[in-house]
Amino acid sequence: QVQLVESGGGLVQAGGSLRLSCVASVSAFTIDTMGWYRQAPGKQREFVASLTNGGRSKYADSVKGRFAISRDNARNTVYLQMNDLRPEDTAVYLCASRNYYNDLDKPNDWGQGTQVTVAS
Repeated sequence: QVQLVESGGGLVQAGGSLRLSCVASVSAFTIDTMGWYRQAPGKQREFVASLTNGGRSKYADSVKGRFAISRDNARNTVYLQMNDLRPEDTAVYLCASRNYYNDLDKPNDWGQGTQVTVAS
C-alpha cells in the first residue's frame, strides 16, 4: 500500500493560484499513474487530473486550461498547479495513485486530502 500525503491547500481569492503537492511513501518511478480528485460538500468525489509515468496527462473539462499536473519522480511527488481559481473549485483535494493502468479511474491508494477554499 502506498501512503500519499498532500499539502498546499488554503484560502485564496477568486482568480488566484495555489499549488498542491502530494508525496508518496514509495518511489514514484514504480507508480504508473498519479493524480487528483476533489470532493465538495454534499457532492460526489470527482476526477480532476492524472499523469502517467510516460507523460500522458488527462484533465476534467472543468479545469482544462486552468490547472496543470506535473510529477517529479526523484522527489516521489506529484503537483497540481491551479490558476484562475473559482468559488466552484472549493473542495477537499485528494491525491490518488494506481498501478498497471494508464488512468486513474479506480485508484489503488488515496491521501487524506487538503482543503482548498476559493472566496468570491
